[in-house]
Amino acid sequence: MTLVAPSRDHVGTRLKSRDRPPWLIQPLYLLPAFFLLLVFFVVPALTTIGISFTDWQLGSSSIDFIGLENYKELFTDEVYRKSLINTLKLDLFVVPVSFFLALGLALAINGLNRFQGFWQTVYFLPVTTTLVAMAQVWSWILHPQFGMVAQLFKLFGLTPINWLNDQSVVLYTIGFISIWQLVGYYTVLFIAGLLNVPKDLYEAALIDGARSPWDKFCHVTWPMLGPTSLFIFIITIIKSSQIFDTVKVLTQGGPNNASEILLYTLYSEGFEFFRTGLASAIATLFFAIMLLLTLYQMRVFEKYVHYR
Repeated sequence: MTLVAPSRDHVGTRLKSRDRPPWLIQPLYLLPAFFLLLVFFVVPALTTIGISFTDWQLGSSSIDFIGLENYKELFTDEVYRKSLINTLKLDLFVVPVSFFLALGLALAINGLNRFQGFWQTVYFLPVTTTLVAMAQVWSWILHPQFGMVAQLFKLFGLTPINWLNDQSVVLYTIGFISIWQLVGYYTVLFIAGLLNVPKDLYEAALIDGARSPWDKFCHVTWPMLGPTSLFIFIITIIKSSQIFDTVKVLTQGGPNNASEILLYTLYSEGFEFFRTGLASAIATLFFAIMLLLTLYQMRVFEKYVHYR
């Protein structure tokens, strides 16, 4: 048997490739992800921002630069201002209710000795449903004459409320449906956070005099839920600002623009009136608001978050 030694050139090539520094090789693995991010996020975002400074209409062959006129219209037109105000009102209603309701449910379920999985499934089911289909169910439940809620009102001698056509309650009705759909998801996240709280911290708190459940919650549970709470608070604001399906199916922004919110206005301007320039300005404004709110929350609340 004859043994053939590898050539010096081949060995040298292998040694050279092996001796390459990691900082030169590792960035190459990021190129596919960077390319996808560039193509599907950065380029469309920059294109949208550019179109927001034009008067382009979808399907039109002409396009003119008009500067900040679209943005001026957003802040001066009554419908657009009402849309922005309604979005803020919806956030102020949905965010705290969803957050604290999910926290309460998580604490209650986590304290059960039995059937924890069952109740987690029950509250998570709305998350798995198609909101467009469930909106049709809600339209029947909230029907002012034949709906289940109207029948309950009549049973107790109360006058039924037209939940989807009363300007004073329609926005909060939309918010309630959003809470119903999303609170189960936040509950599961809180439960995951509770399961990660070390048990020995409760024992140490008991030695230090924290005997009541409230004391244990304030001194142990709540501080240790800091990262989870910050994450849920941020995504709750984003999700509540992205409500669209319910408005589109149930109210179309009515009555009298009482349920007109920013994303529905974007849809109307872009795909019903084909004012692509104005729709792009709305999208840019929406992105800027979400970005600023997220950065503000992270900066303000980060110092209260305890990471292990």
